[in-house]
Amino acid sequence: MGASVNALAAAQDEKPQHRVYLDSFWIDRTEITNAMFSQCVASGACHKRSYSPYLWGVELPNGTPYYGEAKFQDYPVIMLDSDEAQAYCKWAGRRLPYEAEWEKVARSTDGLLYPWGAVLDCEHANYLDCKKGPVSVNSYASSASSYGALNVIGNMWEWVADWYDANYYTQSPLQNPSGPADGEYRVLRGGGWNSISLELRVTNRTTGKPEHSTDGAIGFRCAVSIANP
Repeated sequence: MGASVNALAAAQDEKPQHRVYLDSFWIDRTEITNAMFSQCVASGACHKRSYSPYLWGVELPNGTPYYGEAKFQDYPVIMLDSDEAQAYCKWAGRRLPYEAEWEKVARSTDGLLYPWGAVLDCEHANYLDCKKGPVSVNSYASSASSYGALNVIGNMWEWVADWYDANYYTQSPLQNPSGPADGEYRVLRGGGWNSISLELRVTNRTTGKPEHSTDGAIGFRCAVSIANP
C-alpha cells in the first residue's frame, strides 16, 4: 500500500510504501447509482435528491434534471456528504470501504499504477478532458480492476471510511488498518471526471470535509466484511 520513495509525483502522505494484510471482504462492483439510491430514499433511510448538478458544472443538455430522469438511472448518485453515503451503506447492510480495502481493489496484488496497468488515457477512464461529466457506472468495462470493480479510477471521487492523517502511513497497523480514530477530514479516493491525470494514480489521497455535499464529482461504493468461519 502507498507509493515508493522514488515514485513520480507521489505526495508525502502516500509514503512510505508498506505491506498490510486484510481480512476478506466484498466491495460493490460499481459506484452507487441514482436508481440504487432512490430505493433508499423510498424507504425513508436516505434524503431525497432534489437539485440539478447542472448548476454545479456538470454539463447536461439544457439543464436537464439529473435525478428522476430514466436516462440517468445508472449514473452515479452525486453531491452526498460522508454521512449520507454511510447512511446508504448502512441501509443496504454494508459500510463504506476502508482506504486500504479501496487501494487493494484498485491496484491488486501486483502494485499497479492504475487498475488496468501503467498507461492512462480516455479509453480507460473518465477524467478531465474526456467526457465533461459523469458517465454510466457500467462504462469502461475493459478497465475493471483484477477484482472486477469498475471505475475505481475516474468518473467519481469516492468517500472511504477513514479519517485523514497525512502521517498515518508511518504508523499504520500491519493488519486491517482503518485509519485514525478521529479527524477533521475524511479521505477521498480515485479521482473524478474533473480530475487531472496525476490525481488518478491508485496511491493518490485527497480529503473532504465530512459535511461537504456540493461536488458533482463525488460519489461512493459500499463494502462488507466476510465473517471468518
